Amino acid sequence: MNRRAKKLAERLEIFNDEVIAFVEKSDDEAWRKICSWEQWPVGVTARHIGAAHYQAISMAKMIIRGEKLPELTGDQITAMANEHATEHAGCTRSEVLEVLRNNGREMIDFVAGLEDSELDRSAYLVLMGTDVPAWKFIEAVVLDSGKQHLDSMKAALEL
Repeated sequence: MNRRAKKLAERLEIFNDEVIAFVEKSDDEAWRKICSWEQWPVGVTARHIGAAHYQAISMAKMIIRGEKLPELTGDQITAMANEHATEHAGCTRSEVLEVLRNNGREMIDFVAGLEDSELDRSAYLVLMGTDVPAWKFIEAVVLDSGKQHLDSMKAALEL
């Protein structure tokens, strides 16, 4: 039985739907506003959620398979994120929606198919300095950090 996995997948789907709805109603002016936390335009920040945060599911798969996680520091993660932002500075709304929909669906389906016991498998995460179970990794990277980005995008439009 995978009750917890299905609940987590539902939470991921709600979050992804919220990001997609935000992107769909953002006009061209909003798309270019700068988010104060990231110092990236709203569109780039939305793409970052779909590309970087949703693709972190590959690390969750490593945790579940019992593999050692890459020893990434906060500075390395920030550098990779800033590089991604530079590479995709001209991203379009349709491109970002495609990334969110495709990567979001892949992530949601993967999590929904897990056994609850797989969610409890853990690996050492250098950034946190401790072993982290797969469920907590997914929550932290997608739901917690992803929500910080969504809140930052919303705040950029309130200025």
